[in-house]
Amino acid sequence: MGWFFYFKNCLTKSFVIKDIFATMSKVKIGLVQMSCTAKKEENLQKAINRIHEAASKGAQVVCLQELFTSLYFCDEENYENFKLAESIPGTSTEVLCKVARENGVVVIGSLFEKRTQGIYHNTTVVIDSDGSYLGMYRKMHIPDDPSYYEKFYFTPGDLGYKVFKTKFANIGILICWDQWYPEAARITALMGADIIFYPTAIGWASNQDEATNTEQYNAWQTIQRSHAVANGVHVVSVNRVGSEQNGAMKFWGGSFISNPFGTILIQATHDKEETIVHEIDTEKTDSYRTHWPFLRDRRIDSYQPITERFIDGSQVSK
Repeated sequence: MGWFFYFKNCLTKSFVIKDIFATMSKVKIGLVQMSCTAKKEENLQKAINRIHEAASKGAQVVCLQELFTSLYFCDEENYENFKLAESIPGTSTEVLCKVARENGVVVIGSLFEKRTQGIYHNTTVVIDSDGSYLGMYRKMHIPDDPSYYEKFYFTPGDLGYKVFKTKFANIGILICWDQWYPEAARITALMGADIIFYPTAIGWASNQDEATNTEQYNAWQTIQRSHAVANGVHVVSVNRVGSEQNGAMKFWGGSFISNPFGTILIQATHDKEETIVHEIDTEKTDSYRTHWPFLRDRRIDSYQPITERFIDGSQVSK
């Protein structure tokens, strides 16, 4: 009868193992939406407190907003602002590693990176739940618009698109202006991301009317929900909140999580600091991709023209 008890024991263990892996698909995501001041130490401490808060609510992966250690300084071209940059890994990275380890959470933190003299990047670091530094993603698409003069500060990313294997999920990182580019989301998803995170800093000009404000926010949210649908993955977008630039800019908050079919699972307010925790199930990616097989039906043999800046009239059939 020994073989029977051995078999029964193994069978029981197999069910336990299966249950363990089944729960791994469910991940509790923490979104930290906060306002910032001109004092780096205050912002960093607030972020630390919010990570602790998210962890106390059960968060396993916590994402901070874009450039959370400072005001959004890209509203002007000012050489003094380069002093805000830091090396990576560096002081802020070490602090994030410590708080990640203390709470057993993955931390996603957006920083102003000084790579070397004269070369700076808009960079997001990823820290695993044991406090280990997994690496960085450097923002690929750099805007240059009124109040968003990022080309003055940031060299475009040169690491390519990145996916990080963490304890709880394979996470892809893109940053703010990357949000508007389906190519970036597609590549990140094809690299195996279970979730795509977008640390963000975007807002409304105070002199705009309400209709324009609403239209802009809806466009911002819609494009990211579209990435979720097209790629069959959850999308998490974390934005800052509050008035900056002497009241000229109101960051619109509205941080949210979209499921793989574009449904908003949870959304923050437009004017309050919030620490939100919401559970998602990454296993649903398989179901959505199976029933709506966009990846299966891709015609990768036909996409070469996408690498052109513009398809001129001479190349269009008449």
